[in-house]
Amino acid sequence: MKKGKRIGRTVLIGLAALLAAGAAAFYIYTADYYRADESALRAPETGAVRLSQTDYGWFFDGPADAAALIFYPGALVEETAYAPLLCRLAENGLDVCLVKMPFHLAVLDADAADGVMARYDYARWYIGGHSLGGAMAANYAADHALDGVILLAAYPTRAVDEPMLLLYGEKDGVLDRDRVAGAGRFGSVEEIVIPGGNHAGFGNYGAQKGDGAADIPAAEQQTITAEAVEAWLAG
Repeated sequence: MKKGKRIGRTVLIGLAALLAAGAAAFYIYTADYYRADESALRAPETGAVRLSQTDYGWFFDGPADAAALIFYPGALVEETAYAPLLCRLAENGLDVCLVKMPFHLAVLDADAADGVMARYDYARWYIGGHSLGGAMAANYAADHALDGVILLAAYPTRAVDEPMLLLYGEKDGVLDRDRVAGAGRFGSVEEIVIPGGNHAGFGNYGAQKGDGAADIPAAEQQTITAEAVEAWLAG
């Protein structure tokens, strides 16, 4: 075998090994995600909200039909962990389309809202999400005309024309507070701090690494969130 061919073959083998190692590392990283509590999907069993599984994830159909929220989950969090909170939102008049993200990472399908909105006919559309999911939702809103953005322990990084509601827990140990403080540079933001709440309290998936200890139960944090969203929408 000529020297040039040997070098080329060695380079190809090296690249293949690097790709295989990268794929293995990605699989290991994404396989270790926060799983929803067993009780999470029991939340809609109230009669007021009908829950159905769809090709994009889950649909929370409440008593109203004028407005809907597209919700992007946090990074490495099983999407059904947000069912209790989203059920409360649907009960209060905001149907919810919960998106199941590839490998539980919203960054891998940030434009998922396109397909969701094509399925339904609502007069008003909102988008939101938790943590990284919220950041991706804000990025989507920066490029599309919607009616508002709901950010849970998240912040925008680009200019957004729509009004934004930003909620986070007082004890949140994950959220970058400096980024939150600068959120107003990217548009109109109403900021609400939940006393005693933390980062993971918006969902039902247990404690999150690096988070602060909450002084209130997750259920209380979610109730406060749902009431704040309802008031913001009414205003």
